[in-house]
Order: sequence, then C-alpha cells, then structure tokens
Amino acid sequence: MSSSSITNTAVVATTPMLPLFSMTILLLLLLLLCLFAFCCFVFRLSLAGRSGYLKLTLPPGSMGWPYVGETFQLYSNDPTTFFALKQKRYGPVFKTHILGCPCVMVSSPEAARFVLVTRAQLFKPTYPASKERMIGPQAIFFQQGDYHAHLRRLVLRAFLPEAIRGSVAGIEAVALRALRSWDGRLVNTFRELKTYAFNVAILSIFGKDLEISCLEDLQQCYYTLEKGYNSMPVNLPGTLFYRAMKARKQLAQIVANIVCSRRTQRNTSPNGLLGSFMDAKEDLSDDQIADNVIGVIFAARDTTASVLTWIIKYLGDNPNILRAVTISRTLGVVVRRAAGYLIPKGWKVLPLFRNIHHSPENFSDPEKFDPSRFEVAPKPNTFMPFGNGTHSCPGNELAKLEMLVLLHHLTTKYTWSTVSSPRGMQFGPFVLPTNGLPLRFSLKSTAA
Repeated sequence: MSSSSITNTAVVATTPMLPLFSMTILLLLLLLLCLFAFCCFVFRLSLAGRSGYLKLTLPPGSMGWPYVGETFQLYSNDPTTFFALKQKRYGPVFKTHILGCPCVMVSSPEAARFVLVTRAQLFKPTYPASKERMIGPQAIFFQQGDYHAHLRRLVLRAFLPEAIRGSVAGIEAVALRALRSWDGRLVNTFRELKTYAFNVAILSIFGKDLEISCLEDLQQCYYTLEKGYNSMPVNLPGTLFYRAMKARKQLAQIVANIVCSRRTQRNTSPNGLLGSFMDAKEDLSDDQIADNVIGVIFAARDTTASVLTWIIKYLGDNPNILRAVTISRTLGVVVRRAAGYLIPKGWKVLPLFRNIHHSPENFSDPEKFDPSRFEVAPKPNTFMPFGNGTHSCPGNELAKLEMLVLLHHLTTKYTWSTVSSPRGMQFGPFVLPTNGLPLRFSLKSTAA
C-alpha cells in the first residue's frame, strides 16, 4: 500500500471522531459554567438574606447607550433641566450613566444627608483619575478615614474665623488692587474674579511675605495646569494633558523650594495654611504638602469666582436690592444601601445640590434673586452651599470673608454696567452668565 493510501485511510478513520470529541468538551464547559453561575447565585442569595438586601432593588432610571450612557443628553442641555426631568419621572433617587460611570443621583434633602452625613463612611469621594493625577493623589479631596480627618484638622486650624482674622487687611488690599485694575475698563468678570480668588488663596496659603518671583512662577504654572483639568488624559507631547502634567511637576518643585526656604528661616514661624502643614508635629511629607497646596488653590478658585460673578450680575439686575446692600454695607461585590435602594460598589452617588436649592418644595419662587428669604433659617438640609458632613468645605469661612470684603468695596465705591452681549447661561463645567459676564466698572465720583 502506498504512503498516500495510508494517509487517506488515517484521515477517513479519525475524522468522524473529532466532532464527537469537540462536542463532549463543549458540553463539559457549559456544565461547569452553569455550575459556577449557580454557586455564585446561591452565594449572593445567602449574602442578601443575611444582610437584609434581598428586598432591595436598584433605583429606577435609564442608563442610556453602552459606555457613553446619557452623557450627551446631559451636556447638550441645561444640567438642571436634565436632572429635573429625571426627578419628575423617576423620583428623588434615580440611576443614570454619565462619563463612563454608572451613577445614582439623589435630589431630596433626606437622601443627601444620608450620603453626606448619616452613612458618609460608606461613600468614598472620587474625581476623574486624570484630575486626581493633576492635583495630587494625597490631596484631601481623595481621602477617607484617619488621613482625611488629619488633613481636615490642619486646614480648619488655618481657616477658622479666629485664624483668618489677621488676614482681613491683606485680603482687603488684594480686593482693592483688583477693583482699581477694573476701573474704566470692560472686563470679563468671571476671569477677573478667578484672578482675585487665586491671589487670596496664595495669600492664605503662603502669607504676605511670598516673593514676587515665586508668585509669578506659581501663577504661570497653575494657569497652565488649570487648562488641562478637563482635557482628555492623553499624555503625549503637544496635548493639553501633557503640558498640564509638566506644569504640575514644576508647581510641586516651586512649593518644595518655598517649604525648604521657610524651614531655614529660623527667626520666623511659617504662617497661613503652609505653616499648619509644616508643623513638625504633623509629619507631612513634601509631596503631601504640595498635593494639598495645589488642591486648596483648585478648590478656592473657580467656585468662589463663579459665586461672585452671579452675585454681581443679580445685584446689577436688581437696583432695589443693590441699594439696600449699599446702605446696610453687609451681605452667606459588596453592596450598599442608600435611601431604601441597593447601590453596587463602584457606582457614583451624587447629591444634586442645585436641584435641592432650586426646589419649590424647599424655597418659594426659587428662581428669583431674593436674599431676604434667608432672614429666616431654611429647613434642615435644604441649603448646603458648602456641602455637608465630614467632606464639607473646610475653607468656607475664608470664602465668605473674601466675598464680603470685595462686595463691600464694590457696592460702596463702584458702579457697573452691562454691554451688548448675548443673554443666557453657559455650562462648562460651572454654570455662568454667557461669555463670563462682560461688564464695565467705574469708580463713583463720591467714593472716598
């Protein structure tokens, strides 16, 4: 018999066995998968029964498209309207999917308190990974437990009323310098107020003795870093993210140099927030100090500037209130449960402060600018401009002080007027008047 005949015979003899062998393996794999799935189901069922989760379900809502979820729907409209429609359809607790993350939104005071205060230990504060890299992983925003409590105590020590009382004159000088620079000019109000908030933050962190060259370097590096906060995290030369991370490295070095210089100045004790961080008893590393210094600047800049922008806009739109302010000279898989629902580990839980603050159930005519409404204390957990609980803003007293100081001098010494600019709002990520509210400021002729 030829070799070809032997080969053909072998093929014919073994071919019918291959499908049978493959089928057997496939059936065994399917049986193993089914057994594994059944065991997982029984295990989770037993966990649910022991923990009381058996009766709980995910909150109602829609998750949108795969991965992108409902991100486009959110950012193509007024976010307040988007969430208000969700709330109307699904109730005060609902699920959605934003920026690649499954989320649970809570829009009632009770649910917000549950997340922020009552069961705060169940929820870890998170930011996008790219922003965490830019600010610094050891900053207070990303922490929980003992380290967070330690950092919070250091920040509060520097920013409580008795601590910042000595900063009033310095903050006033920063405010007056800013207002003089606006006199007679058409300015982008939000942009100018960001500069004001930045300068107050630097004063509060480093004190009044910071060298001008250090201040300029800090400002240049931070502004470059800021441009990358909302960029795509692509760390390639030429991208915003790459430039931001390079500036972040330079910024950390500047802070380290200032810390080193302050430690060698034996005749003086560092003041401000840096002094609190540098206390020998607190044992913070240079990297921890840099991360938290950058974090405080980040927290103090856009938030305060956006609030001041809206206050100035609404005061200009309401002459009667502006007159009252001027006369008085004053101006505030582990699973978890939340509000009766099951929330899987890893999901984001976001209290919708704006929806709570703008709810007609909490405030009558909520869209109206009416400061007199706060002459009577709001109902509990309905007004939380600085958050609530262990992660509430530790710098809220400083923020209120810097706003009051600027508004006092602005309302008593200056006038302002709008220019031809589209009315409305812009979102990105802060809600602002269109184009940052262009205004022309002028010193009153009778101002002292």
